[in-house]
Amino acid sequence: MSGMRSASPSADRIAVFILAALALVAALTFRDYGLGWDDYTHSQYGDLLLKLYGSGFADTRALSFVNLYKYGGGFDMAAALAAKVLPFGLFETRRLVGAAVGIFGLFVTWRLGRRIGGPLGGLSALMLLAACPLYYGHMFMNAKDAPFAAAMALLILGLTRAFDEYPKPDARTVVLAGVGLGLAFGSRVLAGIAAPCALAALLFVVVMESRATGWKHAARRCSEFLWVLLPALALGYLIMGLLWPWSVQSPLNPLHAAEYFDTFFEKPWDELYEGRLILVPNMPASYLPHLFILKLPDLMLAFGLIGTAGAFIAAARGSVPLNRRATLTFVALAALFPIALAMAARPALYNGLRHFVFVVPPFAALGGFATAWLAKRARRHGKTALGALAAVFIAGIALPVIGMARLHPYEYTYFNALSGGVRVAQHGYMLDYWGLAFKQAADELRTRLTAGNEHPPQGRRWVMAICGPQSSAQEQLGPQFETTFDSKRADFVMSLGTFYCRHLQAPILVSVERDGVVYARVYDMRGARPEKLLTEPPP
Repeated sequence: MSGMRSASPSADRIAVFILAALALVAALTFRDYGLGWDDYTHSQYGDLLLKLYGSGFADTRALSFVNLYKYGGGFDMAAALAAKVLPFGLFETRRLVGAAVGIFGLFVTWRLGRRIGGPLGGLSALMLLAACPLYYGHMFMNAKDAPFAAAMALLILGLTRAFDEYPKPDARTVVLAGVGLGLAFGSRVLAGIAAPCALAALLFVVVMESRATGWKHAARRCSEFLWVLLPALALGYLIMGLLWPWSVQSPLNPLHAAEYFDTFFEKPWDELYEGRLILVPNMPASYLPHLFILKLPDLMLAFGLIGTAGAFIAAARGSVPLNRRATLTFVALAALFPIALAMAARPALYNGLRHFVFVVPPFAALGGFATAWLAKRARRHGKTALGALAAVFIAGIALPVIGMARLHPYEYTYFNALSGGVRVAQHGYMLDYWGLAFKQAADELRTRLTAGNEHPPQGRRWVMAICGPQSSAQEQLGPQFETTFDSKRADFVMSLGTFYCRHLQAPILVSVERDGVVYARVYDMRGARPEKLLTEPPP
């Protein structure tokens, strides 16, 4: 125990240093990330929410704005407010705020890992998540799923503390759970998926206590626990209402939102999966576990699975304190249950794993739990075994970090060594589905035109045909350009490197590549034959 106590301040200091280093890296690189398909619309939603509050609820456009009113707008409001005071453009500010929220999620995951795995478990969880391209890449540019992942991590931490302190969580734990609840529901109604996990852990406690002390005593302690946590529901509802005002217009609105998202609300399209084009509502049940196996870093995948198995094994042991058994059960369910539910319910699945980024922080915490458990056993076999474990862990962290550096700023497209990396994955799966590469393509094109002293024909702007998100491309290109989907009158074509954009028979002015994979291209159509921009490979 003395060794563990001495390790605590050292591990915690390293964790704080890592968080500070990540904040510095984010501050230096947040401008590198381009706009995605939804950025422009989300920025409008944030502005309308501010106008809703600024007008004293007279301007209610935010309460019916496309379908975003069925999402919470906390991130969009925060970014819109930050853009009014920070010396950056709106979309640069959104990237910076996204980075801040992502680092907050890393901090919370550190605390979650520390709670279930001690100081070493917390540090390991932080390192695993920081070196996870899926999480790190999305935190800069995903206005829905990355903030939701951070909020869910906070909710899981609050409920984990509550089970640790069962049946009388202290006031700080109640506030933490309430804030997490409000932020999670204020991001996405999918936050309700935490309820079955928490109820399962609570039922586990009640059943175990009833066997030992009788049903009446167990029921009394459960009632006390729920009564103490009741203020968390009130606090959560208040925060949810502030971030998602439509949700409190009617008591049933959150249920209406859940019903809306339960059925696919768009016209189905084909997406590339395992080298085949499949309608997104028809994705196989294996879609999520298969992609997690291919996209999570190898070390995180291995240690996360070991930690998950270890959590369930510990929960089954009567020698482990009941509170800890409930805590481990809850965290393991928080990581696994959403995936299992999706496999059973078969919703429309698309854009890789972006809708399920929120299961990665608890999975990282379980990986930290496994690291602490393995280190404890390695220590029994001497310094050589402990050193070998440390070497494996460091190498396993370094591998995805090197991969992220090579792919920057497209870290979210990472595929692990087991899959063969993006060079192999490009033939079977979607990579840059957000269209981030348009920023680099636009920057390089403007530089090339300036260097060549080229100007658009008299009386008009350059015309750029787009295969990809047009509003994002227009924002990245700037006022010198007019965007269109019609290549017949275009001077240039800017095209994503994805399967549905045709490779044109025209001179290539700009090619954005990483690891031999084309992420975007700009073609010179002046004097070239107009071509269709969209294509689909044979099924």
